[in-house]
Amino acid sequence: MSYLKAKHLSELLISKSLTIAVAESCTGGALSSSLTSISGASSYFNCGFITYSNNSKVQMLGVNMQAIETFGAVSEKVAREMVIGAGEKSQSNLAVSITGIAGPSGGTPEKPVGMVCFGFFLNGDSTSTTQFFKGSRSEIVSQSISFALEGLTSMVS
Repeated sequence: MSYLKAKHLSELLISKSLTIAVAESCTGGALSSSLTSISGASSYFNCGFITYSNNSKVQMLGVNMQAIETFGAVSEKVAREMVIGAGEKSQSNLAVSITGIAGPSGGTPEKPVGMVCFGFFLNGDSTSTTQFFKGSRSEIVSQSISFALEGLTSMVS
C-alpha cells in the first residue's frame, strides 16, 4: 500500500516540478527508502536526514536544543523545527519530518508507544500534528510512513 501511495506522490511531484526532503527519526530512513524506490526519484527527491539522536537533530537540522529539553524530542515543536531545517537546508519545496516512539519500549504515560509527531513544509510554510498508532514497532513505522505520504499528497494535490 505504501508503494502505491509513494508512486502517486512521486507522479504529483514530477508533474508539478517539486522537490522533497525528509527528516526521519523513529522511521530510520524507511520513508526515504519508499520514496526512492520509485523509478525517476532523482528528479524530485533531494535528500533524507536520518536524525535519530538529539545531537544529530541539532547539528544537521538546526533544531534548538532548548526545544528538545523543554518539549522533548517527540513533540510537535521539535517536529516543526526538524521539517523547517530539512526544507531550508535542502532548498526543497516540500519536506516532512517524523519523530516518535515506535516501541516496544520508551513510552511513558504522557508519551506512549505509538505517539508520532509529524512536521510538514511547503514553500516556506510549516505545520505539525501528532498521531497515535497501535501495533508492533514495524506496524507503527509502517503507519507513520503511510500517514506522512497521505499528508504530503494532500499538500500538493
